[in-house]
Amino acid sequence: MMRTKLQVSMGVLAIAGAIAWSGRTAQADRDRDRGRDDHDRVKTVFVIAMENHNWTQPATQASPQSIFMNPKAPYINSLVNGTSGISDQVSYATNYINAAVGNHPSEPNYIWAEAGMNFGVASDADPCTGTQQVTQQNTDQHLSAFLTKRHRSWKSYQEDTDIDRTNNTVLPTSQWTVPLGSHSGTFSVAGTLNAYNYSNQYNYAAKHNPMVFFSDTAGGCDTTASNPLRLHYAPLQQFALDLQNGDVADYNWITPDQYNDQHSALTNGYGGPAGTANHGDSAEIAAGDNFVARVVPLIMRSDAYKDHGVILLWWDESEGGDDSSRTLPFIVISQDARPNVHGVPYASDTELSHSSTLRTLQEIFDVDPSTGFPWLGAAATATDLRGLFKPGTIH
Repeated sequence: MMRTKLQVSMGVLAIAGAIAWSGRTAQADRDRDRGRDDHDRVKTVFVIAMENHNWTQPATQASPQSIFMNPKAPYINSLVNGTSGISDQVSYATNYINAAVGNHPSEPNYIWAEAGMNFGVASDADPCTGTQQVTQQNTDQHLSAFLTKRHRSWKSYQEDTDIDRTNNTVLPTSQWTVPLGSHSGTFSVAGTLNAYNYSNQYNYAAKHNPMVFFSDTAGGCDTTASNPLRLHYAPLQQFALDLQNGDVADYNWITPDQYNDQHSALTNGYGGPAGTANHGDSAEIAAGDNFVARVVPLIMRSDAYKDHGVILLWWDESEGGDDSSRTLPFIVISQDARPNVHGVPYASDTELSHSSTLRTLQEIFDVDPSTGFPWLGAAATATDLRGLFKPGTIH
């Protein structure tokens, strides 16, 4: 009986997911009926998920290196020091802390980003082993499920999924699956390279893909091309085309592979020819900075961004401790960002966390108590991010 109920539940979500692609029109109708002007609201969200580095940390902590004022992260630092050329579209947090004390390693933080809690998960295990759940949760109390019910669209863009791993080409959509299993290796066809770091390595980690940890938005543990939820999961290699064609969702979660998200170092290093390339943590930071520097302008050129879109640069967890001396990078890029001060992006010292981001996403997409949805986990008591935005753009 439980299996039947789950299948029915997934079927309902699959149908709702198909309807969700008309979400913007439906939402505009609801706002009109409620007498609310939707013109100045944030509409489209792009979260770019990065890894394993603090923004600031005690001087006694040398490893891993922090991001703020790090010469290996020139682009990210240019966003906050006013030299990027887009300072009028940037604000950032200086007191963004770990979601909860002891909430480690990566996976519990990605789950928290979806649900405001980690459900007791304290590992980086893939959500399923074969058809058996491991860390996947049977609950609809999480953001992407709420968006589906609200007829708002969502997509998880994951680098190195749904591609031919011999030559790094995107598979036909008929062959796409829900990426429940991690994989890494090298492209076997000579000359095949990653578009961002120019190596021949790939490295997808399911632990960095929050939606696959919930059975209703992952389609359970079904890794076949018949999984009805599979089109919610697109390869990052498809992202530029979707931006160009206007096929992105209302909510877009973007995870580069572990070589581009500052998590892992490439075998031959990064940033120069053999013998001169950076290695170790410096290489991880530099490769991730390069990724952000390539993807942010790409998004900013899209119609989705120009029409009240927002990019959230998000890092998963603090390193070396959970106290307030170790802050996380968190940067907002949007035409709706809070205006800068004397040419320098606005910096908020309010204590914020992943719970704050989740609460704000619930507000942006009208899946909060004002529309009959509960706050998710710790979002109930969190301070939202509205201080980083122009007044009236977050409702």
